[in-house]
Amino acid sequence: MSTKLMMKQVTQTYGDGDSTLSVLNNLDFEVQEGEFVAVLGPSGSGKSTFLSAAGALLTPTSGEIYIDGESIIQKDKTQLTELRLHKIGFMFQSAQLLPYLKVEEQLLYVARLAKLNAKEARQRAADLLKRLEISGKRNQYPEQLSGGEKQRVAIARAWMNNPAILFADEPTASLDYRRGREVVRMIADEVKKERKAAVMVTHDERMLEWCDRVLHLENGKLVEK
Repeated sequence: MSTKLMMKQVTQTYGDGDSTLSVLNNLDFEVQEGEFVAVLGPSGSGKSTFLSAAGALLTPTSGEIYIDGESIIQKDKTQLTELRLHKIGFMFQSAQLLPYLKVEEQLLYVARLAKLNAKEARQRAADLLKRLEISGKRNQYPEQLSGGEKQRVAIARAWMNNPAILFADEPTASLDYRRGREVVRMIADEVKKERKAAVMVTHDERMLEWCDRVLHLENGKLVEK
């Protein structure tokens, strides 16, 4: 079983001199293949900073981060962009679908960015849409979809580039309880089926049923309760 994400002694500070604020404080974290981990914490606890550092969107003040065994700390902007295209999938609070692309086109756009084979990309898109039970929506625009359907498309898009790890930032915030649970279950199913890994940042403890581990971000560190 491989380690999909490893964070060692990661610190993120803001400001300088007497006004320095430490958001992440020598944080250690690992996620294994096939594992779905939830990270909880109140507003202002540093969840967004944690996710940005883990997802190669932010270079921390100090520490080491490895994604799929590859160190990301010394990479330049171009290398980090390539890493995100091929190793990382993202989901956000709102689906953030492109309004001018149909459902299938949303997925194929990611495939083109990642330079995937066109024929294989179409097959993968079809498989993902079928698994997430939205094949019938493939030719519809985002404005024609419900909130739950949009998040299903967002899940499919996040898995489209066959990433090592998925980062989900409050993916159920815009959904009601039933649809939210459905979305979390689908993320968990994909993690198990594709032997990937996922980290979900959330404040909603009702969404934890399908998570393998639940950690709390407190004083800049992750603790298990």
